Amino acid sequence: MAKGPDAFRTISEAAAEVGAPQHVLRFWETKFPFIIPVKRAGGRRFYRPQDVAVLQGVRRLLHDEGLTIKGVQRLHREQGLARILGGADVPA
Repeated sequence: MAKGPDAFRTISEAAAEVGAPQHVLRFWETKFPFIIPVKRAGGRRFYRPQDVAVLQGVRRLLHDEGLTIKGVQRLHREQGLARILGGADVPA
């Protein structure tokens, strides 16, 4: 049974959608304070659709556009989350 578009994703589901391993998503959480998944009891992460969109934006900037982690951090600081998303259609 497929999840609806507004359903929360586990880290494995988010990693599959983003195209990055789970450990990379955890690492990005330490480097980018704007990546904040919901954490339940026991520390289990759940990603909202907007979290997945942010992760996809970070991946695009790092892998496709060749920015460094510091470059993405600076971009967020100077231009905000909208630039990270790159005009993606993000659910509210």
